[in-house]
Amino acid sequence: MSVITTVEQLEAIYGATNDASTVKVADHVTPLYRIFIERAPFAALATIGPEGIDCSPRGDLPGFVRIHDPKTLMLPDRRGNNRVDSLRNIMRDPRVALMFLIPGSGNAIRVNGRAHLSVDPELLASFKVDGKAPRSVMVMTVEEIYFQCARAIVRSDLWNPDKRVDPKTLPTPGQILAEMSQNKVGGEEYDRIWPERAAATMW
Repeated sequence: MSVITTVEQLEAIYGATNDASTVKVADHVTPLYRIFIERAPFAALATIGPEGIDCSPRGDLPGFVRIHDPKTLMLPDRRGNNRVDSLRNIMRDPRVALMFLIPGSGNAIRVNGRAHLSVDPELLASFKVDGKAPRSVMVMTVEEIYFQCARAIVRSDLWNPDKRVDPKTLPTPGQILAEMSQNKVGGEEYDRIWPERAAATMW
């Protein structure tokens, strides 16, 4: 198997980037990029720590990532499984990345920068939903923002409702937990009560 071992080899294969690949990059949230972020109900958060890289889904009401100013984004940490992998990584390495997706749009918005966590009471209160505040807010300094062209989403046909997979054809969380724990955790009961438990702890 041939392995690429140098940047020079990589560049020889792929060639030079075109103007559209570079002119789209900004070091702050521009007015047009703002529209995408304010309409996005979903983002993937990438962080890095001593154990490696982590990528975690984040979803909420559209505009859940607040644009505090053109150089600052704020992401509330809603209730979850309390693993805090992303938050733990940020405490040890501030480098983070966000990728925003909007259902129906072929373009993804990518943001790279550095972050810290805030537990300022007024800030937390400002993110309340149904009277419930997040336990922390990630405050991100934007270093780079740009759109990713639509090829990946077009190739995947991601938003085509006719291509949706029937969840019944996939393993359930309860089945996965049962297999991993020799039936000590999970199972049919876990799957049965999850929707009700999730609805009660959404925020």
